[in-house]
Amino acid sequence: MTAPAPQKGGFLAKNAALLCQDSQFRLYLDRRRAAKFNLDIPDGTHTEEDARDFILQACGIESRAELDHNPQAATVYRQIRYHYQRWEARQRRRGLQSR
Repeated sequence: MTAPAPQKGGFLAKNAALLCQDSQFRLYLDRRRAAKFNLDIPDGTHTEEDARDFILQACGIESRAELDHNPQAATVYRQIRYHYQRWEARQRRRGLQSR
């Protein structure tokens, strides 16, 4: 017997879908990739699909629904979200400091 496919719509799957829609997260991916690979990537390069693909690849899964059923993938996703939130907080602080 094969295991049933993970059901869609769990908390982490929904959270990941919303994160991929977030333009600030996509900007984070632009700047992260530019810094990591020393590339000149214009802001706004990453699409929702690119963000989705990044999460799937980083977490080693084929569907965001797996985030709610795969503890290792969930841990990696939470780390991605944590790093993004830290980056976002730094951006806010820089914005307040430049005023």
